[in-house]
Amino acid sequence: MSSNIVTFLVFFFYLAFFAIVSPAGRVLLDSKNIAASSIDGGSNFTYVCDPSWYSSLGLDLSSFAFCDSELPYDVRAKDLVDRMTLMEKVKQLGDGAYGVSRLGLPKYEWWSEALHGVSNVGPGAYFDDVVPGATSFPPVILTAASFNQSLWKTIGQAVSTEARAMYNLGRAGLTFWSPNINVVRDPRWGRIIETPGEDPYVVGAYATNYVRGLQDVEGTENVTDLNLRPLKVSSCCKHYAAYDVDNWLGVDRLHFDARVSFD
Repeated sequence: MSSNIVTFLVFFFYLAFFAIVSPAGRVLLDSKNIAASSIDGGSNFTYVCDPSWYSSLGLDLSSFAFCDSELPYDVRAKDLVDRMTLMEKVKQLGDGAYGVSRLGLPKYEWWSEALHGVSNVGPGAYFDDVVPGATSFPPVILTAASFNQSLWKTIGQAVSTEARAMYNLGRAGLTFWSPNINVVRDPRWGRIIETPGEDPYVVGAYATNYVRGLQDVEGTENVTDLNLRPLKVSSCCKHYAAYDVDNWLGVDRLHFDARVSFD
């Protein structure tokens, strides 16, 4: 049972991944090696399913169906996951995926942040002399107070455009843990400024527009076949229930044993 759960999780990750990087050959960031390998402001990252990369590894690109951009995303993801051993699947879980060198799959850092602009809080993005910073829009609680849904989407579009630019320069990934859609329940909670507020309807409307702003590629917004609908970047709404503790009096979400009642 546990191995089936691991397989499902890894399949889901790479299903989303192929929707972002399709067609094959786009850049995949190895963000954990960037700072250490940067010499003159450049970055150390490689290409997914790039013929020269596979050739350098002594691999035949044509033998890997997951590199065929003509295939549906789910078929490609299944082909990739089916080739992995259980241990290789386990190593793809968490924000730092180790990759599988024998399959030509490099490392990848899934954790980048973009609540109201690309941030260097997560290890998947960083700023330097080449990209000293990104546009920081007002905190979400303020933007949501405008009740302007088109504004919310427009901000998402601007953020994802900068995210793709940073990705092209090797300064960010393509997966962002944003927006924060926790509904505010208590004014003492320290992360209210990250959220659209206490009204579930507003939270839902904000999430819909900001996510579409981040993810939609112009000209494909209304494509109903998800196998033909690419993503500009991938948005991951957060947080899970009882997982929004920050750090209060030595209590943090990584160690707190949350016992949630049905009330």
